[in-house]
Formats: sequence, C-alpha cells, structure tokens
Amino acid sequence: MTAAAVKNRVCLWFNGTAEEAARFYAKTFPESTVGKVTRAPADYPSGKAGDVLTVEFTVLGIPCLGLNGGPGISHSMAFSFQVMTEDQAETDRYWNAIINNGGEESQCGWCKDQWGLSWQITPQILMQAVTHPDPAIAQRAFNAMMPMRKIDVATIKAAIDGGK
Repeated sequence: MTAAAVKNRVCLWFNGTAEEAARFYAKTFPESTVGKVTRAPADYPSGKAGDVLTVEFTVLGIPCLGLNGGPGISHSMAFSFQVMTEDQAETDRYWNAIINNGGEESQCGWCKDQWGLSWQITPQILMQAVTHPDPAIAQRAFNAMMPMRKIDVATIKAAIDGGK
C-alpha cells in the first residue's frame, strides 16, 4: 500500500528504532507487514542524511507510519493496540512475545513493548463476559479480571459460571 493510497493511518514516534519495531510487529502478529522504508535526504535534528526517517507498516491490518523523530516524545497508555485473542494459547503467545522481548506487564491484560507502546491482549471471552446482559455475570468477570496481569481464560470462564 502506498502512502497516497492510505487516507488515514496511525503515526508512531520512535527514537531511531522505527524499523526495528515494525519488523518485530510484522513477525509477531498476523496481517502485519513492513512496507516502504524512507531514508532522510539530509541531516535533521535527531539524525543524519541516510538514516531511516520513516517506515510504513501494518499491525493486524492497521496502517501505521513509524517516524524516527528523536528523543523527548514518549508513548502513552492513552493510545494502545487492543488485540482480541481466541483462547489462552493465543493470549500467551502475544503476551509472551511482548514481555519476553523487553516489554513490561501491567494490569488487566495491558502490557508495554520495549518501545513503550501499550497493548491490550484481550481474550474475546473476557469482552463477552464484562459486557454480558446479566449484570451478575459481568460483575463476576470484571472482578476476576481486576487483579490479573495477563488474562487467565479459565478464571474468566469460572467467573461466568459463578465459580462452579
């Protein structure tokens, strides 16, 4: 996909590691690719002519642009990728890929990758449970989720069933 073909995409700021991040995302998540890598035509405040300036990539089908803008700008939890997973195995695979490659755990299925981007690794059953029309089920699932770091699907299923 060329830049002209994309009307909207997520622009993510990196400090010289946009290509590394894009390649990690492409090998970790399906429907993720690395596209055009553009090098700076001249020196700029945080780099030299010939350094990677931008990287076009997709993450789970979402068009992104990695910009090597330099230091001083950090990612925030106000932006995150939410990855809906089918089961515990898929949840574990994505969570472990992020955590075991320099990332850090947070609460309720959230984690950060080594570049500071936030991810929500969310089993579909969790979303179905916390939005369940029966408020008792939604509350049990929500309460079960609250102390978790990586979501445990079996615990969420037990909460749906009322702990039976």
